[in-house]
Amino acid sequence: MVVSQPIIMGVLNITPDSFSDGGLFFDSKSAITQAELMVKEGAGIIDIGGESTRPGAPEVSVEDELNRVIPVIEALSGNIDVPISIDTSKPIVMEKAFNAGASIINDVNALRSEGALQMAASLQADVCLMHMQGSPRTMQTNPTYDNVVSDIKAFFEQRLEACKSAGIKLNAITLDPGFGFGKNLGHNIALLKNLSEFHEFGVSILAGLSRKSMIGSLLGDKDVDSRMIGSVTAALIAVENGADIIRVHDVAETKDALTVWQQIKNFRE
Repeated sequence: MVVSQPIIMGVLNITPDSFSDGGLFFDSKSAITQAELMVKEGAGIIDIGGESTRPGAPEVSVEDELNRVIPVIEALSGNIDVPISIDTSKPIVMEKAFNAGASIINDVNALRSEGALQMAASLQADVCLMHMQGSPRTMQTNPTYDNVVSDIKAFFEQRLEACKSAGIKLNAITLDPGFGFGKNLGHNIALLKNLSEFHEFGVSILAGLSRKSMIGSLLGDKDVDSRMIGSVTAALIAVENGADIIRVHDVAETKDALTVWQQIKNFRE
């Protein structure tokens, strides 16, 4: 995905059990209202997911995932003026979501599920490839790396080559180092401080830090509902360090902070 200035991706989880907003937008009407609100607040992409990827989350069937996301995508398609991304690892959900109006695949499994790579290529989709060590069920069980930045770079090299072989163009790809997905606090901080290194691949970079446990830890174990200011701060650090897309729950607050940051950065005396 070609990005000329930082984009806010608004999170819309149509799930009963996501770590932050699980259950809040589980019915289609409230999900649609929330998506429209996030666009008004400044979201440049709406990211819709029907399966929680929090640590220990149970798997969701294809049928349940489709029933959650497709009505919302259909309702929003043509009624909001920003792209819709589908947060899924399942090829059939990718296909149905695109038929309903989505145009981006945001895959925490980096198109490694059987048939996912081929499906993304056939849809000519923009794709976001995220790094995750293990699976949502196991990822926070003692994650280890020789060097977290170098190890994830090696992973991305392999996935980019796989995408190239499948016919997915480089300018359609975004990379996400996967904050909190098989990483401890030290790993997450190292990734954030060295985020710019991932630009060596010549693609856009996404950072998803919003309300995650690393924010709570840095703030003295604050609970999810008390992490907004910390999340906005981390989003700005991510942009300063090279993020092109920031995936957030608190769109209006992030937009205000980003606007002030951009105006001061671009000011010429």
